[in-house]
Amino acid sequence: MAKQNTNKVSPYETDLDLLEPEAAQLEEIDFQEKCKSTAGRREGGFDATQMYLGEIGASPLLTAEEEVYYARKALRGCEASRKRMIESNLRLVVKIARRYNNRGLALLDLIEEGNLGLIRAVEKFDPERGFRFSTYATWWIRQTIERAIMNQTRTIRLPIHVVKELNVYLRASRELAQKLDHEPTAEDIAKKLGKPVETVARMLGLNERISSVDCPIGADNDKPLLDTIADERECGPSNRLQDEDLKQSIEYWLNQLGEKQKEVLARRFGLLNYEAATLEDVGMEIGLTRERVRQIQVEALRRLRFMLERQGLSLSSIFNV
Repeated sequence: MAKQNTNKVSPYETDLDLLEPEAAQLEEIDFQEKCKSTAGRREGGFDATQMYLGEIGASPLLTAEEEVYYARKALRGCEASRKRMIESNLRLVVKIARRYNNRGLALLDLIEEGNLGLIRAVEKFDPERGFRFSTYATWWIRQTIERAIMNQTRTIRLPIHVVKELNVYLRASRELAQKLDHEPTAEDIAKKLGKPVETVARMLGLNERISSVDCPIGADNDKPLLDTIADERECGPSNRLQDEDLKQSIEYWLNQLGEKQKEVLARRFGLLNYEAATLEDVGMEIGLTRERVRQIQVEALRRLRFMLERQGLSLSSIFNV
Protein backbone atom coordinates (compact mmCIF):
# COMPACT_ATOMS: atom_id res chain seq x y z
CA MET A 1 0.00 0.00 0.00
CA ALA A 2 1.45 3.32 -1.07
CA LYS A 3 2.23 5.80 1.65
CA GLN A 4 0.25 9.00 1.67
CA ASN A 5 2.12 12.24 1.28
CA THR A 6 1.96 13.81 4.72
CA ASN A 7 3.96 16.93 3.85
CA LYS A 8 1.98 20.04 4.73
CA VAL A 9 1.38 22.51 1.94
CA SER A 10 1.62 26.19 2.78
CA PRO A 11 -1.67 28.06 2.33
CA TYR A 12 0.18 30.34 -0.05
CA GLU A 13 1.39 27.55 -2.33
CA THR A 14 -0.66 28.15 -5.47
CA ASP A 15 -0.42 27.19 -9.10
CA LEU A 16 1.85 30.18 -9.49
CA ASP A 17 4.46 28.54 -7.28
CA LEU A 18 4.18 25.13 -8.97
CA LEU A 19 4.83 26.26 -12.54
CA GLU A 20 7.30 24.23 -14.56
CA PRO A 21 10.51 26.16 -15.32
CA GLU A 22 9.53 26.72 -18.96
CA ALA A 23 6.04 27.87 -18.03
CA ALA A 24 7.38 30.12 -15.30
CA GLN A 25 9.71 31.72 -17.82
CA LEU A 26 6.83 32.38 -20.21
CA GLU A 27 4.77 33.84 -17.36
CA GLU A 28 7.65 36.14 -16.45
CA ILE A 29 8.02 37.33 -20.04
CA ASP A 30 4.28 38.05 -20.18
CA PHE A 31 4.48 39.95 -16.88
CA GLN A 32 7.43 42.06 -18.03
CA GLU A 33 5.44 43.00 -21.09
CA LYS A 34 2.57 44.10 -18.84
CA CYS A 35 4.86 46.29 -16.74
CA LYS A 36 6.38 47.86 -19.84
CA SER A 37 3.21 48.01 -21.90
CA THR A 38 2.49 51.55 -20.76
CA ALA A 39 5.22 52.72 -23.13
CA GLY A 40 3.19 51.75 -26.16
CA ARG A 41 0.03 53.51 -25.02
CA ARG A 42 1.18 57.07 -24.44
CA GLU A 43 -0.72 58.41 -27.42
CA GLY A 44 -3.99 56.83 -26.33
CA GLY A 45 -4.70 59.34 -23.56
CA PHE A 46 -7.44 58.63 -21.06
CA ASP A 47 -8.66 55.42 -22.73
CA ALA A 48 -5.18 53.87 -22.61
CA THR A 49 -4.85 54.79 -18.96
CA GLN A 50 -8.19 53.21 -18.13
CA MET A 51 -7.20 50.10 -20.08
CA TYR A 52 -4.01 49.74 -18.05
CA LEU A 53 -5.82 50.30 -14.75
CA GLY A 54 -8.29 47.60 -15.74
CA GLU A 55 -5.46 45.17 -16.45
CA ILE A 56 -3.80 45.59 -13.07
CA GLY A 57 -7.03 45.75 -11.07
CA ALA A 58 -7.43 41.98 -10.91
CA SER A 59 -4.37 41.43 -8.69
CA PRO A 60 -5.39 41.37 -5.00
CA LEU A 61 -3.31 43.01 -2.30
CA LEU A 62 -1.18 40.69 -0.20
CA THR A 63 -1.69 40.28 3.52
CA ALA A 64 1.25 40.88 5.85
CA GLU A 65 1.80 37.13 6.13
CA GLU A 66 1.69 36.67 2.36
CA GLU A 67 4.18 39.50 1.87
CA VAL A 68 6.69 37.81 4.17
CA TYR A 69 6.14 34.45 2.49
CA TYR A 70 6.56 35.65 -1.08
CA ALA A 71 9.36 38.09 -0.23
CA ARG A 72 11.42 35.29 1.32
CA LYS A 73 10.91 33.13 -1.75
CA ALA A 74 11.75 36.02 -4.06
CA LEU A 75 15.03 36.57 -2.22
CA ARG A 76 15.84 32.91 -2.83
CA GLY A 77 15.38 33.44 -6.56
CA CYS A 78 11.76 32.36 -7.11
CA GLU A 79 10.61 34.31 -10.17
CA ALA A 80 6.95 33.42 -9.61
CA SER A 81 7.04 34.93 -6.11
CA ARG A 82 8.84 38.00 -7.40
CA LYS A 83 6.10 38.40 -9.99
CA ARG A 84 3.38 38.06 -7.36
CA MET A 85 5.01 40.76 -5.20
CA ILE A 86 5.21 43.17 -8.13
CA GLU A 87 1.76 42.55 -9.59
CA SER A 88 0.10 42.99 -6.20
CA ASN A 89 1.60 46.46 -5.83
CA LEU A 90 1.12 47.93 -9.31
CA ARG A 91 -1.81 49.96 -7.97
CA LEU A 92 0.51 51.52 -5.39
CA VAL A 93 2.59 52.84 -8.29
CA VAL A 94 -0.50 54.38 -9.89
CA LYS A 95 -1.48 56.02 -6.62
CA ILE A 96 1.96 57.62 -6.19
CA ALA A 97 2.28 58.55 -9.88
CA ARG A 98 -0.98 60.52 -9.76
CA ARG A 99 0.55 62.83 -7.17
CA TYR A 100 3.07 63.92 -9.80
CA ASN A 101 0.49 64.51 -12.56
CA ASN A 102 0.73 67.80 -14.52
CA ARG A 103 4.45 68.05 -13.77
CA GLY A 104 5.61 67.66 -17.36
CA LEU A 105 5.23 63.91 -17.91
CA ALA A 106 2.12 62.01 -18.98
CA LEU A 107 0.53 59.79 -16.34
CA LEU A 108 1.43 56.61 -18.23
CA ASP A 109 5.06 57.75 -18.39
CA LEU A 110 5.04 58.38 -14.64
CA ILE A 111 3.57 54.94 -14.04
CA GLU A 112 6.20 53.33 -16.25
CA GLU A 113 8.99 55.00 -14.28
CA GLY A 114 7.33 54.07 -11.00
CA ASN A 115 7.10 50.43 -12.08
CA LEU A 116 10.89 50.40 -12.44
CA GLY A 117 11.19 51.62 -8.86
CA LEU A 118 8.73 48.96 -7.70
CA ILE A 119 10.76 46.20 -9.35
CA ARG A 120 13.90 47.53 -7.67
CA ALA A 121 12.10 47.60 -4.30
CA VAL A 122 11.10 43.94 -4.64
CA GLU A 123 14.72 43.03 -5.35
CA LYS A 124 15.97 44.93 -2.27
CA PHE A 125 13.17 44.25 0.24
CA ASP A 126 14.12 42.33 3.38
CA PRO A 127 10.94 40.97 5.06
CA GLU A 128 12.80 40.21 8.29
CA ARG A 129 13.04 43.91 9.18
CA GLY A 130 9.41 44.07 10.21
CA PHE A 131 7.91 46.74 7.95
CA ARG A 132 5.21 46.37 5.31
CA PHE A 133 6.43 46.28 1.74
CA SER A 134 4.31 49.26 0.65
CA THR A 135 6.14 51.50 3.12
CA TYR A 136 9.52 50.40 1.78
CA ALA A 137 8.49 50.47 -1.89
CA THR A 138 7.11 54.01 -1.69
CA TRP A 139 10.63 55.42 -1.36
CA TRP A 140 11.92 53.57 -4.43
CA ILE A 141 8.88 54.49 -6.53
CA ARG A 142 9.14 58.17 -5.63
CA GLN A 143 12.86 58.22 -6.30
CA THR A 144 12.53 56.86 -9.84
CA ILE A 145 9.60 59.14 -10.69
CA GLU A 146 11.25 62.28 -9.31
CA ARG A 147 14.48 61.50 -11.11
CA ALA A 148 12.58 61.03 -14.37
CA ILE A 149 10.80 64.35 -13.93
CA MET A 150 14.03 66.19 -13.18
CA ASN A 151 15.83 64.60 -16.10
CA GLN A 152 13.08 64.72 -18.73
CA THR A 153 11.17 67.95 -18.12
CA ARG A 154 14.01 70.45 -18.06
CA THR A 155 14.29 73.00 -20.85
CA ILE A 156 17.91 71.92 -21.05
CA ARG A 157 18.52 68.18 -20.66
CA LEU A 158 21.11 67.47 -17.98
CA PRO A 159 23.40 64.44 -17.88
CA ILE A 160 22.65 62.00 -15.07
CA HIS A 161 25.88 62.84 -13.22
CA VAL A 162 24.94 66.53 -13.26
CA VAL A 163 21.47 65.75 -11.88
CA LYS A 164 23.08 63.75 -9.05
CA GLU A 165 25.42 66.63 -8.20
CA LEU A 166 22.56 69.11 -8.29
CA ASN A 167 20.58 66.93 -5.89
CA VAL A 168 23.48 67.11 -3.41
CA TYR A 169 23.29 70.92 -3.44
CA LEU A 170 19.51 70.95 -3.12
CA ARG A 171 19.65 68.52 -0.19
CA ALA A 172 22.24 70.72 1.55
CA SER A 173 20.01 73.73 0.96
CA ARG A 174 17.05 72.01 2.64
CA GLU A 175 19.19 71.03 5.63
CA LEU A 176 20.52 74.57 6.01
CA ALA A 177 17.01 76.01 5.78
CA GLN A 178 16.19 74.28 9.07
CA LYS A 179 19.13 75.87 10.83
CA LEU A 180 19.32 79.38 9.38
CA ASP A 181 16.93 82.31 9.74
CA HIS A 182 17.15 83.06 6.01
CA GLU A 183 16.99 81.28 2.69
CA PRO A 184 20.37 79.51 2.18
CA THR A 185 22.60 81.32 -0.30
CA ALA A 186 25.17 79.84 -2.65
CA GLU A 187 27.82 80.93 -0.14
CA ASP A 188 26.07 79.06 2.70
CA ILE A 189 25.83 75.87 0.65
CA ALA A 190 29.41 76.15 -0.60
CA LYS A 191 30.70 76.50 2.96
CA LYS A 192 28.70 73.49 4.15
CA LEU A 193 29.91 71.24 1.31
CA GLY A 194 33.43 72.64 0.96
CA LYS A 195 32.82 73.59 -2.67
CA PRO A 196 33.74 76.76 -4.61
CA VAL A 197 30.96 79.35 -4.50
CA GLU A 198 31.09 79.74 -8.29
CA THR A 199 30.45 76.02 -8.79
CA VAL A 200 27.48 76.00 -6.44
CA ALA A 201 25.98 79.14 -7.99
CA ARG A 202 26.32 77.70 -11.49
CA MET A 203 24.66 74.42 -10.52
CA LEU A 204 21.80 76.15 -8.70
CA GLY A 205 21.26 78.28 -11.78
CA LEU A 206 20.46 75.13 -13.73
CA ASN A 207 17.65 74.41 -11.32
CA GLU A 208 15.93 77.77 -11.64
CA ARG A 209 14.14 76.80 -14.84
CA ILE A 210 11.94 74.23 -13.17
CA SER A 211 9.99 74.06 -9.93
CA SER A 212 11.17 70.98 -8.06
CA VAL A 213 8.40 68.76 -6.74
CA ASP A 214 10.49 68.18 -3.64
CA CYS A 215 11.08 71.82 -2.66
CA PRO A 216 9.00 73.45 0.10
CA ILE A 217 6.36 75.91 -1.08
CA GLY A 218 7.57 78.72 1.16
CA ALA A 219 9.93 79.59 3.96
CA ASP A 220 7.35 78.75 6.64
CA ASN A 221 5.89 75.67 4.97
CA ASP A 222 7.74 72.37 4.94
CA LYS A 223 5.14 70.69 2.69
CA PRO A 224 6.45 70.08 -0.86
CA LEU A 225 4.43 71.18 -3.86
CA LEU A 226 3.70 67.58 -4.89
CA ASP A 227 1.76 67.03 -1.67
CA THR A 228 -0.69 69.81 -2.55
CA ILE A 229 -1.74 68.30 -5.88
CA ALA A 230 -2.69 64.78 -4.83
CA ASP A 231 -5.56 63.29 -6.81
CA GLU A 232 -8.69 63.44 -4.66
CA ARG A 233 -10.16 60.47 -6.57
CA GLU A 234 -7.74 58.12 -4.82
CA CYS A 235 -10.16 56.90 -2.18
CA GLY A 236 -10.43 53.18 -2.95
CA PRO A 237 -10.12 50.50 -0.25
CA SER A 238 -6.61 49.47 -1.35
CA ASN A 239 -5.35 53.06 -1.12
CA ARG A 240 -6.89 53.47 2.34
CA LEU A 241 -5.21 50.27 3.52
CA GLN A 242 -1.79 51.46 2.30
CA ASP A 243 -2.26 54.90 3.85
CA GLU A 244 -3.31 53.31 7.14
CA ASP A 245 -0.21 51.10 7.11
CA LEU A 246 2.06 54.11 6.62
CA LYS A 247 0.20 56.02 9.34
CA GLN A 248 0.73 53.18 11.81
CA SER A 249 4.42 52.97 10.92
CA ILE A 250 4.88 56.72 11.47
CA GLU A 251 3.15 56.50 14.85
CA TYR A 252 5.44 53.62 15.80
CA TRP A 253 8.56 55.61 14.87
CA LEU A 254 7.37 58.71 16.73
CA ASN A 255 6.72 56.63 19.85
CA GLN A 256 10.42 55.75 19.94
CA LEU A 257 11.22 59.42 20.61
CA GLY A 258 10.93 61.45 23.78
CA GLU A 259 7.56 63.10 24.46
CA LYS A 260 8.80 66.61 23.60
CA GLN A 261 10.47 65.44 20.38
CA LYS A 262 7.35 63.52 19.40
CA GLU A 263 5.11 66.54 20.00
CA VAL A 264 7.37 68.93 18.08
CA LEU A 265 7.51 66.70 14.99
CA ALA A 266 3.79 65.99 15.14
CA ARG A 267 2.98 69.71 15.25
CA ARG A 268 5.58 70.71 12.66
CA PHE A 269 4.64 68.08 10.06
CA GLY A 270 0.91 67.78 10.70
CA LEU A 271 0.99 64.29 12.23
CA LEU A 272 -1.17 62.64 14.90
CA ASN A 273 -4.17 64.86 14.04
CA TYR A 274 -2.21 68.12 14.36
CA GLU A 275 -2.17 70.80 11.66
CA ALA A 276 1.29 71.54 10.23
CA ALA A 277 2.69 74.69 11.86
CA THR A 278 5.73 76.96 11.69
CA LEU A 279 8.52 76.95 14.27
CA GLU A 280 7.11 80.13 15.81
CA ASP A 281 3.59 78.72 16.08
CA VAL A 282 4.79 75.48 17.64
CA GLY A 283 6.85 77.45 20.14
CA MET A 284 3.83 79.51 21.16
CA GLU A 285 1.71 76.37 21.58
CA ILE A 286 4.15 74.53 23.83
CA GLY A 287 5.80 77.49 25.54
CA LEU A 288 9.26 77.36 23.94
CA THR A 289 11.30 79.75 21.82
CA ARG A 290 11.54 79.30 18.06
CA GLU A 291 15.22 78.38 18.38
CA ARG A 292 14.54 75.74 21.04
CA VAL A 293 11.82 74.18 18.88
CA ARG A 294 14.25 74.08 15.95
CA GLN A 295 16.90 72.37 18.10
CA ILE A 296 14.42 69.74 19.27
CA GLN A 297 13.28 69.16 15.69
CA VAL A 298 16.85 68.71 14.42
CA GLU A 299 17.67 66.20 17.16
CA ALA A 300 14.40 64.30 16.65
CA LEU A 301 14.96 64.06 12.89
CA ARG A 302 18.52 62.88 13.49
CA ARG A 303 17.24 60.04 15.68
CA LEU A 304 14.52 59.17 13.19
CA ARG A 305 16.99 59.12 10.31
CA PHE A 306 19.14 56.64 12.21
CA MET A 307 16.15 54.37 12.95
CA LEU A 308 14.84 54.47 9.38
CA GLU A 309 18.21 53.86 7.74
CA ARG A 310 18.53 50.69 9.82
CA GLN A 311 15.27 49.60 8.18
CA GLY A 312 16.51 50.48 4.69
CA LEU A 313 14.23 53.54 4.48
CA SER A 314 14.82 57.21 3.75
CA LEU A 315 13.73 59.98 6.11
CA SER A 316 13.00 62.34 3.18
CA SER A 317 10.61 59.87 1.54
CA ILE A 318 8.34 59.92 4.61
CA PHE A 319 8.77 63.33 6.27
CA ASN A 320 9.72 65.38 3.16
CA VAL A 321 12.84 66.91 4.72
